Amino acid sequence: MRKSWIILLWSLTALAATSAMAGIIFNGDGSEEPGFVPPPMKPKGPPAPPANMAGGETFIPYPGPPAVPQTRSEKKNPPSPPVMFTKITSSYGEIDWAARPNDLNNLLKSLKKMADVNFTCEARSFGQVDTDPERNPILYRTGHFHFTLSPDERAKMRQYLLNGGMIILNAGMGSKPFYDSARAELTAIFPEAKVQRLSPDHPILHSYYDLDRVGYRKAVRDFGYKSEEPWLEGVTIDCRTVAVISRWGMEVGWDPIVNESILGYSVESAQKLGMNLVAYATAQRAWSKQAAHAMQFTDADLSGSQSRLSIGQIIYNGEWKTRHAGLSVLLQQFNQKTEIPVKFKRQELKLSDPKIFDGPLLYLTGHEDFTLDATELNNLREYLKKGGMLFAEACCGRRAFDLAFRQILMKAFPGQSLQTIPLSHSLFALPNRITKLGVTQAMAAQSGNRSTIEPMLLGLEVEGHLAVIYSPYGMAGGWELAQNPYALGYEDAGAIQLGENILMYGITQ
Repeated sequence: MRKSWIILLWSLTALAATSAMAGIIFNGDGSEEPGFVPPPMKPKGPPAPPANMAGGETFIPYPGPPAVPQTRSEKKNPPSPPVMFTKITSSYGEIDWAARPNDLNNLLKSLKKMADVNFTCEARSFGQVDTDPERNPILYRTGHFHFTLSPDERAKMRQYLLNGGMIILNAGMGSKPFYDSARAELTAIFPEAKVQRLSPDHPILHSYYDLDRVGYRKAVRDFGYKSEEPWLEGVTIDCRTVAVISRWGMEVGWDPIVNESILGYSVESAQKLGMNLVAYATAQRAWSKQAAHAMQFTDADLSGSQSRLSIGQIIYNGEWKTRHAGLSVLLQQFNQKTEIPVKFKRQELKLSDPKIFDGPLLYLTGHEDFTLDATELNNLREYLKKGGMLFAEACCGRRAFDLAFRQILMKAFPGQSLQTIPLSHSLFALPNRITKLGVTQAMAAQSGNRSTIEPMLLGLEVEGHLAVIYSPYGMAGGWELAQNPYALGYEDAGAIQLGENILMYGITQ
């Protein structure tokens, strides 16, 4: 079998090499496009055996000896380590998905040295992937060529990712056609979420090592990329990044290749990124089992003048919906607390929509950097000048959103800046008297291991009224009773209380 495998790989390689000379390796594979990087043409042999098996045990050319019962004193084979990675195969064959056949095996060996964790990997087609992440916790797809998924495969992948799984898409040796396809497929799988660059403060870059700066090979610099930040992109659903794309090759660092002409990370940075991805995926999968993903609320009968409150959630060109049920939960809790009828279903509006002027309160949140165009900025300014109020929060306490939001306010109102709202303000009095709030574990660790802190809200006055109320710490996850383990924010009960007070202030002023 091993001989047949090698012959097949040699045949594929020879075919690819012959076709490459003509400019095309496979029809429609992108091998004629700018940025295409061909896979290595020299076969490297089959993947290395699992770490708990000796190399000579992978192939037995003759029948083994008869089985002999072991005594208690005899050493027994250790149990197989659990599967962490499932490497996705490609229709192009091993020349694509196994161009670096030892990438995952060697990464797992590195992880064992880094953190004393012992895992193994396997290979499957998309069709063989189970939608239960416990059966295949992290999917890994690497390659050089264009690829597409069928509608059924996209639906299956969406279900797997929403169930708590994670997929890593790695552009082999930085090949752009694969990167382009990865972005296109994630857009098709999650049309409601934007594929966007992960900012330096993203938890993936700090889950084990702090990697807001990494090392690159010379070829990346020659290509024109001069930044020291990792180029990772992703799709985030309910505060969890479910899919990650690496623009530059990580596999050449996992299966260490010392070659500065390759578009990839340095060996050390690639291995540390791999460790961070495993740490993040593991923590998030455990959390997702407990998170409330299916909370649904319907509008009460709010006909006539009884309907006093509805919130317009601002849509912008970025990750504007970080939690899908949080705002509805808060509105329900507010209704029960105050008996003020509310509309549970939020309105989702762009700032360019004139309907924003019909309501008293707008809500804005996000994780990453974002911008507003001239029309959106002007409408926001006019809305606040006419008495409207903006309630904003940096979901999970993310610094990228915080910086972007402050810059937007500076453009809208030059010369003005957010100011701390003192605890003596009426905002902290009704309907809940708030002096201190519990915080998440991540927030406590950042606050000198304090489990409670004074609430931090910032405000901006416009035309004599408090027009902007902003929380630099996350609340939406607490409204869903499921704060992300990496969130810098208020714990569940405190987040709901603070949210209720902001709503009360918004409709009574």
